[in-house]
Amino acid sequence: MFSVFDAFLLAVHVPAGVVTVISGAGAMLSDKGSSTHRRRGRIYLGALAVACLSGAGLVATRWPRFPHLLALGILAASLAAAGYATRRRPAPLAHLAAMGGSYITMLTAFYVDNGPKLPLWSLLPPIAFWFLPSAFGIPVIVRAVHRRAR
Repeated sequence: MFSVFDAFLLAVHVPAGVVTVISGAGAMLSDKGSSTHRRRGRIYLGALAVACLSGAGLVATRWPRFPHLLALGILAASLAAAGYATRRRPAPLAHLAAMGGSYITMLTAFYVDNGPKLPLWSLLPPIAFWFLPSAFGIPVIVRAVHRRAR
């Protein structure tokens, strides 16, 4: 049963998710340490917090159908918090890996929930939604960590 509360949560969750995707990509593509990187990173963290909280509310209203989405939201938020906590370390590799892992986890949650409903994506086997974001994201993170470590 879809309620007014569900509609409200969805009306908050979807835009927060879109802002999370855009600001996260913007932070990754901007010069590290720049004011643009910091601003987009703060927007990412705020939007991710809203997406995770509203997502937790949506999971609660549909319990027990989506506990895996709650787990992914908690993991994405935890990785983002760890990345934020390590942002000013002399070696920023932990920041890079944690924030990248947060972004991958957030995309995984999106694809696991929405992939079967998307054109062309619906042709993929369901297991693909769990692994495609990592298959593309982990090599990018490893490359960035390797380049940054030099």
